[in-house]
Amino acid sequence: MPGERRPDRGGPALRRLRIALTLFFALDGFLFAGWVVRIPAIKEQTGASAGALGLALLGVSAGAVATMVLTGRLCRRFGSHLVTVVAGVLMSAGIALPPLTHSATALGLVLLVFGAAYGGINVAMNSAAVDLVAALRRPVMPSFHAAFSLGGMLGAGLGGLVAGHLSPTRHLLLLTVAGLAVTAVAGRMLLAHPAPRAERPASAPAADGDAPRRRGNRTVALFGMIALCTAYGEGALADWGALHLQQDLGVHAGVAAAGYSVFALAMTLGRLSGTFLLERLGQTTALVAGGAAAAGGMLLGALAPTVWAALAGFAVTGLGLANIFPVAVGRAGELGGPGGVAAASTFGYGGMLLGPPVIGLLADASSLPVALTTVAGLAAVAAAIAYATRRTVSGAR
Repeated sequence: MPGERRPDRGGPALRRLRIALTLFFALDGFLFAGWVVRIPAIKEQTGASAGALGLALLGVSAGAVATMVLTGRLCRRFGSHLVTVVAGVLMSAGIALPPLTHSATALGLVLLVFGAAYGGINVAMNSAAVDLVAALRRPVMPSFHAAFSLGGMLGAGLGGLVAGHLSPTRHLLLLTVAGLAVTAVAGRMLLAHPAPRAERPASAPAADGDAPRRRGNRTVALFGMIALCTAYGEGALADWGALHLQQDLGVHAGVAAAGYSVFALAMTLGRLSGTFLLERLGQTTALVAGGAAAAGGMLLGALAPTVWAALAGFAVTGLGLANIFPVAVGRAGELGGPGGVAAASTFGYGGMLLGPPVIGLLADASSLPVALTTVAGLAAVAAAIAYATRRTVSGAR
């Protein structure tokens, strides 16, 4: 029954696998945030215009999206553990490349490599996490994504501290060394144990034939849409939240910058409590309640007349969105294996890329507060899809 404390099947081996995967999730967030905080310095070094830099940064997105589907196939052939370790090595090495470039074109090309590794490790480690969650028979997927969030906060914080003392080349080279060291330790733990074998969920399509396969594919696509709706909000708040506070509510830059920090901290806290909530509420209730809370929070954050009310709205939005993406990716993986994880991750990453430009276009056509209400609308859509697919969710209530 949901909420029942289950035995830790596999004991120490599964605990070591969980530690190893937690380290990889934290490393992913740490490295990516470390790169992001040095983008202004890389722009100055390459002499790129804002437009040229924007095109170069698309290299990360293009590399990630192109690799995600391929990674699902590699995981099925070689195993998600090995692919996770290889992608960790590539991402750690790739982060040292951007400061070696001196033009926007060269930057875009090396970011294709970095983005490919980023997309690969996200699919591979989520696939490995899905296998482990099934073996543990506990909904611990949010804890892995909490590690990603904590790693990102640590990477951004340390990056901000050393930005005035270390050149981008030295900073990112140190991140390469740290990444390779963590990959060596966590990778050894991961490769020492095969992926756990768990029973297929009762709701997963097991019958042969095209009809069950098509139903399974449609359900995976629906969970991918849930991931897209929530990642849209993450991308939109990352790029437009601070500007909304500064431009529409008239606060100074320091307070405006705190807007995304409030959102990110609330999301991290929500993910840390995700396993507790899922065990007690079930997946459907958690998804629907999270989507509804995010919708209400974002309406407050976008339309509130005061900065404190807007910040409160950002915090509620972060809490609401926190566990939707991890659950959606995990459920897609249960139904479709590594291919399901790849599909949902691609949808989600597409949503994160789609959010900022759509918000910008809508803001030009109307206003930024009105444009930000689309985040609330898509959060409500995610809740509606979760409710509509409740019969396919194990532990639903």
